[in-house]
Amino acid sequence: MANQFDNYKRRNIFSKGIFSDPSLALLQQDFRTYTPEDYKVWETLFEKQAKNLPDSAAMEVIKGMEAIGFSSKSIANLKDASYRLNESTGWTIQVVPGLVSDELFFRLLQNKRFPVTSWLRKIDELDYLLEPDLFHDAFGHLPMLMDPTFSGFLQQLANSALRFIDNPLAIELISRVYWYTADFGLIREGNKLKAYGAGILSSSGELQYSLSKEPKHLDFDVEAVLNTPYWKNKFQDRYFIIDNFLELYMSIPLIEEKLEELLQKAE
Repeated sequence: MANQFDNYKRRNIFSKGIFSDPSLALLQQDFRTYTPEDYKVWETLFEKQAKNLPDSAAMEVIKGMEAIGFSSKSIANLKDASYRLNESTGWTIQVVPGLVSDELFFRLLQNKRFPVTSWLRKIDELDYLLEPDLFHDAFGHLPMLMDPTFSGFLQQLANSALRFIDNPLAIELISRVYWYTADFGLIREGNKLKAYGAGILSSSGELQYSLSKEPKHLDFDVEAVLNTPYWKNKFQDRYFIIDNFLELYMSIPLIEEKLEELLQKAE
């Protein structure tokens, strides 16, 4: 009789047809490639950021971090995390070599698979890294995927993106929504602002900065988000605040409506 883990593996045999290079579907995390420096980087980053979570992170982040089982003692095990995600919200992890194309990224999200790279930054890159690494992807993104409302929002946003995948302007605008939510989103909990975006959670500098009085704090507004370019090489000058994650999920029809309007104006 098949055990629970065997059933999980069968449910998650992923079609290679989604990849231009089918071999990418077979990528796995290989712990044999990690060096003592990698373990030190993970431990240092985890301990530094984890101590900030109680006061600075959204409750869903804290719950998700506990449920997914990460710790400072060992680099995140993506196979184990994928199993826990699948049991919680039906999502799994797809190991990728690094940044992927827009189409592949959104097709993965559409299929409830989150792309995670398995390499780690160097010890001299602890404070800033231009391209997402394992710590950003795992510590920053995966805990929020344990929340069904937020993960449902990501899947629906991907569905919207794939409708316009051949339109570069549309993808740029939808990417702004992803950027100001999944990567740099804030939520209001009582009278305090808390972070849920991975780019904030994985950066001690931006976590402190984003919750300070220095940047602009704006209520989440679909039209404003679509019209706000983002920065990749420095802290954002503004952050958008939601009151709850259902607000994001329910915003999908309005995102599509406002997107259509902007595309028509650009013709």
